[in-house]
Amino acid sequence: MNVTSADGTTIAFDQRGSGAPVILVGGAFNDRTTVSGLAEVLAGDFTTIAYDRRGRGDSGDAPEYAFEREIEDIAALIAHAGGSASVFGHSSGAVLALEAAAAGLPIDKLVAYEPPYATAEEARGDVLEKVRAQLAAGDRDGAVATFLMVAGTPAEMVEGMKQAPVWGWFTGLAHTLPYDLTICGPGAHPRTENLAKIAIPTLVIGGGASPEALQAGARVAASAVPGARHETLAGQDHGVLQFPETLKPLLLDFLK
Repeated sequence: MNVTSADGTTIAFDQRGSGAPVILVGGAFNDRTTVSGLAEVLAGDFTTIAYDRRGRGDSGDAPEYAFEREIEDIAALIAHAGGSASVFGHSSGAVLALEAAAAGLPIDKLVAYEPPYATAEEARGDVLEKVRAQLAAGDRDGAVATFLMVAGTPAEMVEGMKQAPVWGWFTGLAHTLPYDLTICGPGAHPRTENLAKIAIPTLVIGGGASPEALQAGARVAASAVPGARHETLAGQDHGVLQFPETLKPLLLDFLK
């Protein structure tokens, strides 16, 4: 299925289940297939919409990128869903979901899993122009490595990942990494003035087995959104989408 965003870009999605709609927003290196497991888990209670963010999978793209266009993509999906919907976002997709709520989209409830925000004391650096230059030079491997390392992945782990099948998946989506870096902003510091505008029920989740930096990012988001609820999901980390059934109790409790 497809919707057309405000700028004419086609956004592809899969819809499952019945009930109140929930839109699932993936982060970097994600398309609709990586959130499909969670879509299936929730489909017994909700209408789930798993979509390809622009530039990925079967969705189209535009010559120039702005994260506001991705907010418009979510707006088009909400319109398809009947005019309002809840939204779940993972990683940089959680940042996008938060920004969509801050922009005033008709979102009923919002769930953000580990938005990768930096703390005020953290100097993460801004690699957007470096990644753009690597991609312009055709160095998709370098762009992926730069992105992973600024996100906190040790260099030796990155080298090991290059030998694994997942590396081909990463490089295949490398052209969208500037999108995620733009969404997160310089140094991944939150746009607190935007988060302070969010006035809908919001749940922020961190994984109990995640590195402290990711757990801290969840706490940063929860403290910046008025009235947000913060939960820690024991035993899970940033790869929670591979174990979607672990999210179900929290999401049912919050979204129902």
